[in-house]
Amino acid sequence: MSAKDKILIVEDESSISNFISAILTANSYETIISRCGAEAYSMITSHCPDLVILDLGLPDRDGIEIIESVRKWTQLPIVVVSARMHERDKVQALDAGADDYITKPFAIEELVAKVKANMRREDRNAAGRHDMYNFGDVAINKGHNEVTKNGKHVDVTYREFQLLVYLAENAGKMLKREEIFDAVWGHDYADIGSVTVTIKNLRDKIDAEKQVIRTVWGVGYKFVPPTEANL
Repeated sequence: MSAKDKILIVEDESSISNFISAILTANSYETIISRCGAEAYSMITSHCPDLVILDLGLPDRDGIEIIESVRKWTQLPIVVVSARMHERDKVQALDAGADDYITKPFAIEELVAKVKANMRREDRNAAGRHDMYNFGDVAINKGHNEVTKNGKHVDVTYREFQLLVYLAENAGKMLKREEIFDAVWGHDYADIGSVTVTIKNLRDKIDAEKQVIRTVWGVGYKFVPPTEANL
């Protein structure tokens, strides 16, 4: 792990933010702290942290809004640490684009493990990342979180974009629903049926004829390159 790994802690309660900072500093991370949403967004753009730990109950805005705003332009890992324990709060945060969710009170070991896991995941993604994928009339720009069809912008959600990129990166492979689910939503997410729903949404937006995102009945899906799709 590099000593340059920087973590932004967004937490309005100083006792908690200082506690988290002490834990991470002891594990060789550099930390910076923000007490509110507006300051957090500014620090993300100016300090370029490697990961964000985010409380949802901030004094000036809800943490979900911050996740949605950040996800419009970056895949920066976001780990939510929140007192909200209801399943719908967790699902909402993950759907908005959070990478992980920890409920308060939390164990030190859990926090450190989640941070390390998301750092490793980001390192792997960066090592093998391509900025552009082109499939016929559909273009995927990872650097700008943008999808176009015939040169026109397609409005996709964060999770739809993640799923589309995963399919594109594995073009030509038969992918089981379970492995799609684990790669895009993660093991902590509640409903594997989200794969089917999100696939349908993507088809409605970019592949109404179901020629590129094909169903392998009883198994999963296959993203077919246009040259193969046209055979």
